[in-house]
Amino acid sequence: MSERYDSSHALKIPAHITLQMPFRRPESEEDFLEKRVRLFAGKIDSFDVHLNGFDAFPPRVIYIDVANPAPIADLHAALQKVLIEDLNFTDKQLMNRFHPHMTIATRDLSKKMFHKAWPELKERDFQASFTADRLHLLKHNGKHWELYREFAFEGGKTEK
Repeated sequence: MSERYDSSHALKIPAHITLQMPFRRPESEEDFLEKRVRLFAGKIDSFDVHLNGFDAFPPRVIYIDVANPAPIADLHAALQKVLIEDLNFTDKQLMNRFHPHMTIATRDLSKKMFHKAWPELKERDFQASFTADRLHLLKHNGKHWELYREFAFEGGKTEK
């Protein structure tokens, strides 16, 4: 996308499926946030994610589609419950519309380049799979997102 369509913004962020939109919390709350997310992730079983083909949110976003969104949607719903009940997130802070996907072009993809890229990608075959076995908390450093903390799915094996 960067070389052919002049869209490199997605390269600034580790490949991911967003479960929660960016939010702000005071530094004094970070330890509690980490403990609560670690406890949450510790109760989750790993699961397979199957990617299949490309899709878009015209006219600026192109992404790889998730063929089996149900496990990710269930994870998202469970996480939202924790965010509301334990971390006092408001409705405005939550990601209510949820469509699991992996973005490959966004923000800096011009409408002109979208209309050039999309006809080429929409029919292109792409399939891949991976095991989702952890959550990542990203933190913005003022320039880009960085991996801040990692929380393994442990299927309830531990009580951390």
